[in-house]
Amino acid sequence: MKLKSLMMAAAAALVLGAAGATTAKADLVFATDAAPYPPFTSQNAAGEWEGWEYEVLMAICAEMNEKCTLIPIAWDGIIPALLEKKMDGIFGSMSITPERQKQINFSDVYYNTPSMIIGPKGGDKNIAPEALKGKTIGSQASTTHANYVEKYFVPAGAVSKTYKGQDEANADLAAGRLDYVQADSITLFNFLATDEGKACCEAYGMVPEDDAVLGPGVGVGLRKEDTALLEKLNTAIHAIGKKGIYDKLAEKYGLAGKLATPKE
Repeated sequence: MKLKSLMMAAAAALVLGAAGATTAKADLVFATDAAPYPPFTSQNAAGEWEGWEYEVLMAICAEMNEKCTLIPIAWDGIIPALLEKKMDGIFGSMSITPERQKQINFSDVYYNTPSMIIGPKGGDKNIAPEALKGKTIGSQASTTHANYVEKYFVPAGAVSKTYKGQDEANADLAAGRLDYVQADSITLFNFLATDEGKACCEAYGMVPEDDAVLGPGVGVGLRKEDTALLEKLNTAIHAIGKKGIYDKLAEKYGLAGKLATPKE
């Protein structure tokens, strides 16, 4: 009986130990745009995530000692999905804006880049609102760039056309169905470096900053009640900055000097 009891106790200890091992790292699920957004996030032919922002997420999660998964969700429904608790956070180049802060919280900024306009090769580089009267400007729906077009260019007579994915807007510009595209400068420079982009288009210039529309930078989107996760993320965001991880990954993806990231 004593031997049987000892064996049962040992088995129970193993079960508890195994349970402790599986709960030591909590699983966190983050979402990004389902459409490709190189060089930040995209899925390769095997369905594996890659890109600067994906690797930053993995570095942040390692710093937090958490196992994280990234899932794709259509951009125009990504905040509702977060509020419906379909994931723990949004990690997908989401700019921090006052309008979004009415619904969700944001972590500290982990990168920032300016917004840019591109157009056909040889076009007029004057991108003042009055110069774009009658022109059609493409942007991704539910983004700060689309909001910027609506605020500054549409009142001056331009036409706004939005797309579910940035790749769709770029394709329409290349095909001559748009006059301009506005988006994040890094993403557009990435497009201009492709064969399609080289053949059709060029950079026209950065738009003037407006934090009320474009925001001060990109943060992790979280539900307002998830304050413990917010604190952990902020600590990790700055910790990997001190370790030089942002710069290391920027070098890897050819982004050195093009991103403003935390250094401490």
